[in-house]
Amino acid sequence: MHLRPMTAADRFEVAELIYGSINVWYQTHGRPPIFVGGPRVTEVFYDVYDALEPGCTIVAEHAETGRLMGSCYYHPRKHHVSLGIMNVHPNHFGQGVSSKLLRHITDFTDRHDYKTLRLTSSALNLDSYSLYNRYGFVPRSVYQDMLISVPTTGMTQPPAGVDRVRHATARDVAAMAALELEVSGITREEDYHYCIANAQGFWHVAVYETPRGDVDGFVISSGAAAVNMIGPCVARTEDAAAALIWSEFNQHKGRSPVVLIPAERDRLVHRLYQWGARNCELHFYQARGEFKPFQGISTPTFLPETG
Repeated sequence: MHLRPMTAADRFEVAELIYGSINVWYQTHGRPPIFVGGPRVTEVFYDVYDALEPGCTIVAEHAETGRLMGSCYYHPRKHHVSLGIMNVHPNHFGQGVSSKLLRHITDFTDRHDYKTLRLTSSALNLDSYSLYNRYGFVPRSVYQDMLISVPTTGMTQPPAGVDRVRHATARDVAAMAALELEVSGITREEDYHYCIANAQGFWHVAVYETPRGDVDGFVISSGAAAVNMIGPCVARTEDAAAALIWSEFNQHKGRSPVVLIPAERDRLVHRLYQWGARNCELHFYQARGEFKPFQGISTPTFLPETG
């Protein structure tokens, strides 16, 4: 194999690779497929990452056939690099493809003097956990993937503070960045601008505003067919996070979005149970390099990967 940058001509083959490899892994481990509707739905990964950071995508190409053996997205931000979705074609499982892709990205991180490389990975996949662990990643937080079926009429049992949640605008970006730097030690203003602009039509962004006009939390959600997810959500308190998450569920009426809740935040977890959520998976937040413990609530997402 040899590595090369992903191009627009690879868009559909990479979508097939993502769709097929992830579904095969889950189904061979006794679980339902993650993606439905055919590989066109996973073209969204290329579209988002190419819009945010053109060129930060890599594929492993078979030297003889020219077919793609694996792919990976990564996203350099101001304070860190985030490792996005990585996939290997089922025909090439166990042949060192993911290791070579990961080495490319760790080398990029070190060469450009980033202090940390972050990712969120499934706790079910011990092979991927072992790979990341060998490359220096350390698990820092456990997340419960909580799935909820939102009624077509919307959510009931509103928590306190929902009246403080409003739609975000570009004017909120500086406050969102300052808040995430305080809570999580990172910022990603290009992501906030991109999602607020919502050129693709499936993003929504909201903020939690205090009576003094301060932004105490924000949430982004995706209504894409491949990724119907609430997050990232960053908040100083569990109450602010609960109000944001509850309000964001109502942006997805009649659907079943997923949100990753920090397992140690048991009060927030139990609020989700009260609303009818159930656990569907566990994920680890992992960091290679520097790590600042979270000073509030920080929930990740997978598009774009937040780490």
